[in-house]
Amino acid sequence: MPSYEFFIGLRYTRAKRRNHFISFISLTSLLGITLGMTALITVMSVMNGFQKEVRTRILGVASHIQINGINETLPDWQKIANQAVQHPQVEAAAPFVSAQGMVSFNQAVRGVLVRGILPDTENNVADFSKMMVDGELNDLEPGMFGIVVGKELARTLGASKGDKIILISPQGQMTPVGILPRLKQFTITGIFEAGHFEYDSSLALIHMADAQKLYRMKDGSVSGVRLKLHDLFQAPKVVRELALIISSYTYISDWTSQHANYFRAIQIEKRMLSLILALIIAVAAFNIVSTLVMAVTDKQPDIAILRTLGASPRSIMKIFIVQGTLIGAFGTILGVIGGTLLAFNVDSVIALIEYLFTVQFLSNEVYYISKIPSDPHLTDIVAVAIISFGLTILATIYPSYRASKVNPSEALRYE
Repeated sequence: MPSYEFFIGLRYTRAKRRNHFISFISLTSLLGITLGMTALITVMSVMNGFQKEVRTRILGVASHIQINGINETLPDWQKIANQAVQHPQVEAAAPFVSAQGMVSFNQAVRGVLVRGILPDTENNVADFSKMMVDGELNDLEPGMFGIVVGKELARTLGASKGDKIILISPQGQMTPVGILPRLKQFTITGIFEAGHFEYDSSLALIHMADAQKLYRMKDGSVSGVRLKLHDLFQAPKVVRELALIISSYTYISDWTSQHANYFRAIQIEKRMLSLILALIIAVAAFNIVSTLVMAVTDKQPDIAILRTLGASPRSIMKIFIVQGTLIGAFGTILGVIGGTLLAFNVDSVIALIEYLFTVQFLSNEVYYISKIPSDPHLTDIVAVAIISFGLTILATIYPSYRASKVNPSEALRYE
């Protein structure tokens, strides 16, 4: 059963004070906590959304885990792939040939990363089939020397599906007039759009058999094997376990190390924005100090009467802790509700703002991510609520302690 301290603290919170300024500060403290939490939860959700969007686009082209041979040559790739798929976390495996090259079309020349793939197995570890904007990935056939290029690369070259481009290999060949680069004509059979400039502007896909011929890979060798996992966040752990399973000398890396700069930058930005917005909550929470200090001054006669009736200093302290905690609790609850609702509907809110003010925050012509994504995490919401409520409780300690030290005789002297 709640104690009398709780009921008195609740009464002080609900009561219409003689000093309206105290009520105003209490209201601003509550609103400050609510708005601060709403902003913090929304920003953290949006940053999670951007991180998820970037990760999805990168891993749609890259792989969760990549096994490379020594000197970029892996002759027994079938054996390594079979060993890798024995791991319970590995969903699929696909071989690849990776090499540098240059493409030429109508006097335009661009450097590219050439990746030789098997279309059937590549679909198991990447999402190229979903990214195709013209043509099909399965149009790559051995011996036909077809090529699939990124949308930005095709735009830069001024090429389209059906055009014939020249692929230049850096591996030269000896001729009577000296070393000449190896040239091969390829036909564009498809164009993909990954939504990531690095891949759209510099990646070209050809059939693995054509890549082995062009780059003189002996005995059916490949550059490595790409793996897809059931849970991509287990990649670092799986890498360590695969190192014990695979018998050949290989170099194994995962997406967290291959693209560490992207995700580290987003994580740092998220932390800094969270810290800045947390200061808003801290300022609002410590406004409770002002509220309670003035409330203690205003309620000194009441405190004195309670003391003469037998209330202990600890009980007086509890009364004002309850009063401040209730303000913080209401602000925290409203902040969680407001932040969660806004985080789950931020796209609709942004669309409404864009419509009302005829602005566009993320233009399709400038940004690859044209919509503001949101990915609320329960752990983030709980953490923000705990921190906010903890700050409000911390803010009640000093004024409550001060109330417990009020001298009854001094407080009633002029009453």
